[in-house]
Amino acid sequence: MLPIIPATKPATLDPWGTVADLGSEILDGDVKAFGRIVYGAPDGPVSCGWFSCTQGRFRMVYPFTEHATVIEGEVTLTDEKTGISHHYGVGDSWFIEKGTPILWHVQSPVFTKNYFAVA
Repeated sequence: MLPIIPATKPATLDPWGTVADLGSEILDGDVKAFGRIVYGAPDGPVSCGWFSCTQGRFRMVYPFTEHATVIEGEVTLTDEKTGISHHYGVGDSWFIEKGTPILWHVQSPVFTKNYFAVA
């Protein structure tokens, strides 16, 4: 059993470079990424962990199907295929299918989510 600790902050996570290092296109800001995988591996069939980033805007095509819950901060996600946007804050969750092009706009200084991903 692994508790999902709401107080998980970037300071307790591993530095992952920028979101561009993870395959995203940065549109605004120097978006730093942090995280910790607690189950699986990035290239495995299933993974779970925490992802955090600093404020800014970036675009990514989802490389996996994901369920995530916001632990800290605020973000607006826009599905670039449909143009539909949703604003998420602490406690909000989403489900995004692999291959979906998403525009991220992180409004808070720091954003952190807990995620479960399937390749």
